[in-house]
Amino acid sequence: MEKRYSQMSKHELQQEIASLHEKARKAEQMGIVNEFAVLERKAIMAKSYLLNPDDYKPGEIYPIEGDPGSYFKIDYMNGIFAWGYRLNGNGKEEALPIALLKQQNEQEKGDQGIF
Repeated sequence: MEKRYSQMSKHELQQEIASLHEKARKAEQMGIVNEFAVLERKAIMAKSYLLNPDDYKPGEIYPIEGDPGSYFKIDYMNGIFAWGYRLNGNGKEEALPIALLKQQNEQEKGDQGIF
């Protein structure tokens, strides 16, 4: 039986991420779009377990990785998921794995004029 990501060590997670990226690359080369998407999402989940959920604060706004110009405001945290809404979205609550949220330093925040 396979281990859950939450039970893996940092090293095991890094190996899993590398393996998933390799499988995703092969799926993409073979034109299997659905498998590629699933493997990429699994890699994002595994990456989230390498991050510290305490670094993500409710009320803060974060750019969304891979979606330029999109921002996510966190209402609350639940494990590795940030619950909130997209600022340029439909206003519905959703959960994103924290690996999809980019950390910014204070200078970047000021430069973008979003705070």
